[in-house]
Amino acid sequence: MERFVKDYLASKKDDPFRVADIGSQDVNGCYRPLFNFPSWQYVGVDLIPGRNVDVVLKKQYAWDELEKESFDVVVSGQAFEHIEFFWITILEIRRIMKPGGLCCLIAPSSGPEHRYPMDCWRFYPDGLRALAKYAGLTVLEVYAQWDAEEYPEMDIQWQDCVLIAQRPRQK
Repeated sequence: MERFVKDYLASKKDDPFRVADIGSQDVNGCYRPLFNFPSWQYVGVDLIPGRNVDVVLKKQYAWDELEKESFDVVVSGQAFEHIEFFWITILEIRRIMKPGGLCCLIAPSSGPEHRYPMDCWRFYPDGLRALAKYAGLTVLEVYAQWDAEEYPEMDIQWQDCVLIAQRPRQK
């Protein structure tokens, strides 16, 4: 997520941005500090109240609390493996993204079962590309943490995959 912010957002740190973090509850840390710029509004979104949660969704797959096209950036890290019907979630992500908005999804391709409250999936780059295509998002970048030399400071047991995509601008 740090790389996403550095490569795609750092040059826009003075622009007003709304950032939604899907699955934001602080279980093992949170992304809020990465988006802590005066002109940015970070909104932590989750299904249950907790640390780093600003909006609690009443329905897992119909986010009535979040307006259509209301976020410039949507991020989700280490949550998609816990979502039973992730293909519905990606459609909600697209719905809340502004045209031209960006998203960054991070999900493991490996690692042991870790139920919170369930552990359903692992993702590969081709799967994330297919998910973006399904939602009508333009893939900007997809990569996996399969090369330990690229991530010397990280625990590579999860071999995370990353999707960075953009909602097309309307014509």
